[in-house]
Amino acid sequence: MANETIVKSAWWVRAIALLPLPVLHAIARGLAFLALNVLPYRPKVIRGNLSTAFPEWDARTLRRTMRDFYRGYADVMLELLKAARLEPEELRRRMRLVNPELLHAEIDAGRPVVLFAAHQCNWEWILLALSIDGLPVDCAYKPLVNEWANREMHALRTRFGARMVAVGDMMRDVIARRRVPRVIALVSDQEPVASDRRHWTKFLNRDSAFFMGGEVIADKLGYPAYFVAIRRVGRGRYEASFELLAPTGATRVEGELTEVFARRVERQIREAPADWPWSHKRWRLARD
Repeated sequence: MANETIVKSAWWVRAIALLPLPVLHAIARGLAFLALNVLPYRPKVIRGNLSTAFPEWDARTLRRTMRDFYRGYADVMLELLKAARLEPEELRRRMRLVNPELLHAEIDAGRPVVLFAAHQCNWEWILLALSIDGLPVDCAYKPLVNEWANREMHALRTRFGARMVAVGDMMRDVIARRRVPRVIALVSDQEPVASDRRHWTKFLNRDSAFFMGGEVIADKLGYPAYFVAIRRVGRGRYEASFELLAPTGATRVEGELTEVFARRVERQIREAPADWPWSHKRWRLARD
C-alpha cells in the first residue's frame, strides 16, 4: 500500500494512469511513429551515437534499432505515468526481481549496500519494485530544473516508500546514516558534467567519463557493491537480477570499481542496444 505521507501525483497523471497498460502502449506506439517519421526527435544524435558504438552495423540494422529505440522509450515514458496507479501485485508481475535475497541478506546482517544501476529498459520501475519487496532504499537523484516536473517525479518514485536524496547532499546523508542498513541506489551511467571527480575509460568506442560517487561510498565505508541488471522479457515486462561487484570491505585501487561497473553496463547495452537512451547527449566532456 502506498505511503499516505507521500505527496500524490497530479490529478491528470493519475487520470492517465487509470487507462489499461495495453491502451497506454498503443498510444506509445503512435508517439514513437511521430518521433521517428513526422516530428523527428534527435535523429542525428541517436544515429551518431549508435553508428559510433556499432560501426559494424549496416544501414538496415541501424534503422531497425532506431525504430526499436523509439518504441521502447515511448513505452517506458507511458509506463512511468502508469506507475501512479500500479498496484504492488501487478508491479511484481511486470518487474520481477530474480534474486532479491542477496540484498535482503546484506540488510539483515546490518550492512548498507551500494547498488549500481544504468538507464536500461524501465529503470524507474526497479526503484518501485525494491520498495514493495520490503527493502529500505535511499536513491540519489538529480533535481530537475522544472519545479513541477521535479515534484511529479518525486511523487512517483516515493510512492511505495523510497527515500530520495539529491546528488549534492548524498555524501553528507550517507555519513549521517552510515550505520543504517539500507540500499543506496545510484543510476550512474550518465556523464558527470557537474562533478570534477571522474573516471575515464573507453566506453562504446569513445572516451567516456563516469561518476565515482558510488565507488567512493563503497570504498570509504566498506560497503558491498552490487549491480542490478535489467532485461526486457515482453512488452511492459522486465526482469532484474543482482550481481556482486565487490564484497564488504574489499580493497581496490582508485577507479577499479567504477571500471568494473562501466564494463558491465557496456555488456548489458550490447546485449539489448535498443533499450538504452541513445537520445541523450552523453559525450559532451573532452578528456584531457
